[in-house]
Amino acid sequence: MTTPEQSLRALARTRASLDGEEVTYWWSGSVYSWAPDEPYERLFGFEGVNVARLVHDPDDGPDGYRLLSREAAFYLDPVTGEILRTWRDLPVVHVWNDPANQRWRPFPVPTTDLDGQVCFSLEIPLAYPSPLPVAQYPRHSAGDTYRALELFQFFAHRADLAGPAPSVPATMSWTRMSPWVPWMARGQMPGGLTYHCRGRKLGAYTEVPERTRAHIADHHPEFARAPEKWSEPNETSWTYFRRLDPPA
Repeated sequence: MTTPEQSLRALARTRASLDGEEVTYWWSGSVYSWAPDEPYERLFGFEGVNVARLVHDPDDGPDGYRLLSREAAFYLDPVTGEILRTWRDLPVVHVWNDPANQRWRPFPVPTTDLDGQVCFSLEIPLAYPSPLPVAQYPRHSAGDTYRALELFQFFAHRADLAGPAPSVPATMSWTRMSPWVPWMARGQMPGGLTYHCRGRKLGAYTEVPERTRAHIADHHPEFARAPEKWSEPNETSWTYFRRLDPPA
């Protein structure tokens, strides 16, 4: 992995599959609250799944890729682990991001050698106009600018990456620092959420825990498959909330 093209190809085999086959990642973790002068609190468990396929596109050049994916994730009772319907008398809005696509062109992917394993690190600071302006959503918006920090790590064995397979086994971690999610109705209250999760690439979607597969099948069965075509813009918890509750 001495060139940006080689680094990206290795990441692509770890995150997805070069042959265009669907790849499922599953993860589990916790969501913590933080606020000035308040103790940290584990508010929710969190479990999610992403189903993706990797494709080449002439617009991205010979070494570019497009990742076509959908992802669903669910807020869980921190004690029982059950998928929540309400929290403090508020309806819980789970994560239904369709699409959650990415465009990749060669770049020097940050990597760390971990004695036989390779860690690919993707650290993504976000700041852009919020889909939920405070004037329209005073109870649900933390501000007119959405700010968050997404931290991904993907781990693969160097021996697997040295082989010819289009896809290699992998594990991952994900941390996000974000504002309060809109359905919590905390307005401009100082503080926010930290998500801390870990997961792995599955051999097939059928390896997703049965409870989670059943919930997806009952609500949005299309999330068991990756998108067939590129589309934009991506869905987020903020744009999804806006679709559920359009401004007056």
